[in-house]
Amino acid sequence: MEATRILIVDDEAPARARLRQMIAALEDFEIAGEASTGVEAIQLVSELKPHVLLLDIQMPVCSGIDVAASLPAPRPHIIFCTAHDQHAVDAFELHAIDYLLKPISRIRLAEALERVRTLAAAPRVEKPLAAPARFLVKSSSHYLVVGEARVLYFSSEGGLTKLIADSAQYWMDPTLNDLELRLDRSRFFRISRAALINLNAVEQVFPLPGGSGEVLLSNGSRLEVSRRRFNDLLQLLDGGAKDSRSV
Repeated sequence: MEATRILIVDDEAPARARLRQMIAALEDFEIAGEASTGVEAIQLVSELKPHVLLLDIQMPVCSGIDVAASLPAPRPHIIFCTAHDQHAVDAFELHAIDYLLKPISRIRLAEALERVRTLAAAPRVEKPLAAPARFLVKSSSHYLVVGEARVLYFSSEGGLTKLIADSAQYWMDPTLNDLELRLDRSRFFRISRAALINLNAVEQVFPLPGGSGEVLLSNGSRLEVSRRRFNDLLQLLDGGAKDSRSV
């Protein structure tokens, strides 16, 4: 049986050491790696493909909540490990497996990891995030967290993904395919191979000959809607749609 691989994320070295010690006493679990920042955690999730994230919440620049909301599907199972209880609602809206308060006991950690093992034995369906999404983007020599309300659309340019916000544009790592799988389809919609829009940014829709169309967004951008997607877009804007994701 394959060991369950865990990535520990905490900006405090003593906290990481305590988790290492407790995991070492458990059978069939192994440590895939450690991260001391949220940005490092996102990079290591992509590289190491851990099954579980033991994730601190209060970290500089990029919090654990931001990390969880920024990960593309399929995500690792997330267990938050924190000294603060005020983020519990946010954590469970992000479909966390558990929310452990520091100092974490061996029993509570073992219970949370056993829940992961049980879930891993069953087919897993990644649920869309109900909470407002957050996006980690590159800005010069650092990273920024952009809230959903600022996002107008995402575009694919030369194999890279660009986030167009209300007052700026940023490059980011997830592909449009990753974003389409991760995001709530009632709020974000893939209108073509090259663009995925925030439905709240749509101001007008224009039918075109042949069954395709265009959307006018709140910043004045006009984007093409593929023929296969046009009717689905109209249904979504009118309050409901069938689940068709072919472009």
